[in-house]
Amino acid sequence: MIRKSLKLVAMSLTVFVCLQTLTVAQTKRTAKPAAPTLMSLLPESDAVAQVKVNRLLSEVMPKVLANNPAKLAEVNADIDRFKTKTGLDPRTFEQIALGIRFTYPSEGVTKLITAALAHGSFNAGAMVAAGRVAANGKYREEKYQGKTIYIFTLDESIKLLGLIDLKIHELAASPLDTNTLALGDASSIRTVIDAKAGKSRANAELISLATREPNAIIGFGGNLSPKLLANLDIGNAAITGDLSGLRQTFGSVDANEKDVVLFIGARAVNADSAKNLGDTLEGLKQFGALFVGRLTGPKGVLAKTALTNLKIVTQANELQIRTAVAQADIGPLVGN
Repeated sequence: MIRKSLKLVAMSLTVFVCLQTLTVAQTKRTAKPAAPTLMSLLPESDAVAQVKVNRLLSEVMPKVLANNPAKLAEVNADIDRFKTKTGLDPRTFEQIALGIRFTYPSEGVTKLITAALAHGSFNAGAMVAAGRVAANGKYREEKYQGKTIYIFTLDESIKLLGLIDLKIHELAASPLDTNTLALGDASSIRTVIDAKAGKSRANAELISLATREPNAIIGFGGNLSPKLLANLDIGNAAITGDLSGLRQTFGSVDANEKDVVLFIGARAVNADSAKNLGDTLEGLKQFGALFVGRLTGPKGVLAKTALTNLKIVTQANELQIRTAVAQADIGPLVGN
C-alpha cells in the first residue's frame, strides 16, 4: 500500500486518481488521542488502514458501475464466489482494518505482512463455521491464548470484494468477539490476539493520520523508514532524492453524490524537503499536460479530469495532494 501511495505522489501526472479541493494542515499539530476504532485493536504496525466496506459495496460501486450493469453483475457474482469458497460474506462486513509490517528478507526486497480485522453484522463464530463447511475438510486448527485459529487451505486465486485478484495458499481466521473476525496468516492472527490482550498496541499516531478525514470510505497512515524508501524503484534519481526526505504518508478515498475523491499527504523531515517535492510535482503536473492530451477513450477522460482538478499544497513540512473525478468516468476502467 505504501509503495503504491508513494508512486502516486511521485508520478502524479500519470496516475488516474480521484481528488478535489484541499484543506491546509497545521504545521506542528498537537496530536489528539484517536477515537476508539477497529484499528485500535491492531498489533503494532508500520502502516494501518481502514475500509468502510458497506459503503464501498452499497453506495460507491452501484454508482461507479451504473452505466455498466454487466460489470456490476460480474462483481456481485465474484463476491458470491468468494463467499462460497471461504464462507465469508463481504456484504456483512461494515469495516475492515488492516495493520501492515514491512520486513526486508534480502537486499532491495520489501515484504508486507498483513493482519486484518473485520467487523460487521455477522456472527463471527457462525461465519468461521461456514468457512469450515466451505473448506470441505481442508483446514486445521491451532490454539493460542485461549483462542482457536482456523487455517483454511485454498490454493487458488479469488477476488476480494469482487475487485482485487488474490492468490491465496492459506487463509487463517479467528473470532475475537461476536462481531469481530481476525484474518490473515496464523502468525499475524497471533499478534492480533496479543494486541487485544494489551500486550502490544502502539499505533495511536498512525490511526490519527488514517482518520484525518474520519468519514472517508478508505483511510490510511504509515511510517516511511529510510530502508523502505531505499527499496522503492521510482525510476528517476531526482524524484528518488526528493522522496528520501519523507517520513510518513497518509491519505483517504471518499465519494460524494457525483465524484470520487482521493487525497494523499506526506510529512517530510523538514520544510525544505516538503517544498522540494511539491515543486517537483508541480513541474510534473505541467509536463504531464503534454501527454494527457494524447490519451483517448475512458482513460483520456479520467486523466484529463484528474489533472485539471489536481491541487498540490505544501505548508511547513507537510505536502498534500487532492483531485476528483466523476464516478461514472471510473466505471469503464473497473476490471481493466
